[in-house]
Amino acid sequence: MLFSGIIAALTSLLIPIIILLLLLPSACYVVEQQHAVIIERLGKFNRIVNAGFHMKVPVVDRKAATVSLRTMKNGFGIDVKTQDNVTIGLEISAQYHVSYDMGAGPADSGIYKSYYMLQEPVDQMRDFITDALRSSIPVYTLDEVFAKKDDIAKDVNATVSEQMAAYGFTLVSTLITKIALPTEVENSMNDINAAQRKRAAAQELAEADRIKRVTEATAEAEAMEKAGEGIANQRKAIALGIKDSLEIIQETGVGNDEANQLFMFTQWSEMMTEFARMGKTSTVVLPSDFSQSASMFEQMLTAGKVQNGSKE
Repeated sequence: MLFSGIIAALTSLLIPIIILLLLLPSACYVVEQQHAVIIERLGKFNRIVNAGFHMKVPVVDRKAATVSLRTMKNGFGIDVKTQDNVTIGLEISAQYHVSYDMGAGPADSGIYKSYYMLQEPVDQMRDFITDALRSSIPVYTLDEVFAKKDDIAKDVNATVSEQMAAYGFTLVSTLITKIALPTEVENSMNDINAAQRKRAAAQELAEADRIKRVTEATAEAEAMEKAGEGIANQRKAIALGIKDSLEIIQETGVGNDEANQLFMFTQWSEMMTEFARMGKTSTVVLPSDFSQSASMFEQMLTAGKVQNGSKE
């Protein structure tokens, strides 16, 4: 009788222990870093638990959802039409995360809204961005889309952020990562750009040639000016030398006419000497009577005057 009572007592004690051991694994759980778990009790929202070790009432409580708080990325492509009626393809990259705002109570937090208020939040966000882009792109020309794509993306991000905030999501950034053109449009733009570059190159070459010509003309003008000054100085030096020579000859008592003839004869002799030294001809005609050299010089002077008169 005593033995059966002991057995009954042990059995009544072991059954709860066995049940507790079986339920313990489902009662204990760990939430990873940058995650939050939504706990429901009997199908109704109960609480939000953050990273760490936690316990829940088995059977009564359940983990309704594990929400990631990390920033996520979603990429997709859309076709839009510009103001100048060109259909282009845009590749969009959106970075977002569940809002960290806890609000006045659990039901106002970003975690609660992200799970309970929208069935497909990522698809809805994509629809919002697509709608915003298809509303904003048609007011820009193709060239303006390329030039202002970052500004367009910022405007779209600001618009969609307000819409997604109501569902517990923060849209960090919206990027237009690629603009794809139809093949014929891309070829046309390449031809236009090539023509513009050729025109710019031609203008640069023409400008360089103009500068070269102006520089050469300026240099030539300066050279001619310097050459003229040199010739003038040379002639001035020759005239002064002739004047000094005549004055020296006249100091010896020789008359003006004789001095002039003597000077011309000296110049003629020097010319013939230089001609003989540097000239390419081997024949030199000399007067038969040097006593008549005066008349020869007179003839040279007369010939020079006639030549100068014919030029005038």
